[in-house]
Amino acid sequence: RLVHAEADGLPGLIIDRYGDVLVMQSNTALMDRLEGALCDALEDLLKPRAIVLRNDSAVRGLEGLAEEVRVARGAVDGPIAVEENGARFEADPLGGQKTGWFFDQRDNRAFVAKLARGRRLLDVYTHTGGFGIQAALAGAEAVTLVDRSAPSLELAAKAAAANGVADRVTTARGEAFAELERRGGEGERWPVVVVDPPAFVKSKKDLAAGARGYAKLARLAARITERGGFLCAFSCSHHVDPDLFAEQVARGLVDAGRTGRILRQSGAGPDHPVHPLLPESAYLKGIVLQLD
Repeated sequence: RLVHAEADGLPGLIIDRYGDVLVMQSNTALMDRLEGALCDALEDLLKPRAIVLRNDSAVRGLEGLAEEVRVARGAVDGPIAVEENGARFEADPLGGQKTGWFFDQRDNRAFVAKLARGRRLLDVYTHTGGFGIQAALAGAEAVTLVDRSAPSLELAAKAAAANGVADRVTTARGEAFAELERRGGEGERWPVVVVDPPAFVKSKKDLAAGARGYAKLARLAARITERGGFLCAFSCSHHVDPDLFAEQVARGLVDAGRTGRILRQSGAGPDHPVHPLLPESAYLKGIVLQLD
């Protein structure tokens, strides 16, 4: 990530770099008005092949801005290559989620990949396979990727093939809660379970319901995590602070009748800095537990 909004002194502006393609999202009226100047500066500094505008965030409506996705400079003719922790993926800057890839999970994916070596891993809300494929590349015995998006799973399957791990990676299309319910009901148990959902709390009015969603997700995930196995839970809702997230995960464990210990609590990588006066800029929370 080149620019991370307020923490980098540019409120509402996100710029992600994919090699010679830049993807920019402007979520404030000021940054929207500066589009031309920003593109000129990026061209002068980095000489990109293309600059894509992913101005399709609903928050733009709060400032009277229309949503749009378009190529502002150059041309993009399809998915673009991404390399992370030695693994190769494809990202769709025009049609994928956010800017096409979630760079913020880079360090967490590396940690989970090492944890999964020699073990089976279930990656729920996989998107394009970031956690699961890196785990397979690091030596996981078998990986199943779960997502409701067929296009995302297609990109994940292509990435598995590109990284030479297709024989150990399976994709499963379905809704996360329903899949976890079904697999738990059928007696499945996994050594490593990853649940990395989209934001459950997009506004303060959703806080109570969203918090319950994290507790339910932790309960279902804990139910299918084997004894001695690892549950890796994440939240990207900036309205949910780290203490509340940890409380809901703990509640989910209690509801599942499980106990364990926290091995790691984490956030985003250093290219997603936190503003010292804006605690909500620490939006990504991760908890890795070993369950008894």
